[in-house]
Amino acid sequence: MKIIIGADHRGIDLKEKLASYLKEEGYDVELSKVENCETDDYPDFAFDVAEKVNRSKNALGILICGNGIGIGIAANKVKGIRCARVINSDDAFKAKNHNGVNMISFGGIPLEEAKGIIDVFICTKPAFEERHLKRIQKIIDYENGKYHEY
Repeated sequence: MKIIIGADHRGIDLKEKLASYLKEEGYDVELSKVENCETDDYPDFAFDVAEKVNRSKNALGILICGNGIGIGIAANKVKGIRCARVINSDDAFKAKNHNGVNMISFGGIPLEEAKGIIDVFICTKPAFEERHLKRIQKIIDYENGKYHEY
């Protein structure tokens, strides 16, 4: 499985540590091609990672910024992306299993906490219950201009 990671200037250190951790765990890790600097902008990383997740068949995305909110909002502007800001492992589980996310975002949290969240995110099975699939399909339909109330 490929894991694509991007972070603005407030998440560089955590991004590097998580990339090393995930490589040690045997994942194919790709970092955003956008260069970091003191004045970088989180949307650039969000768009780059989201586009890469869309182009990859079996990829998940991880985004890090000051609090995970802005970068997640930006990622969700990319068609086909469902990104959730998560603050704990339960959020990561529900985001993937209930809401079918293919990306998560979070802020500068402690490394061990981030590892736990990412492990749950990666290992959680995608949505499979009919009630969740129906809701996810509504989002996809709306995104494609085909939404109608069910």
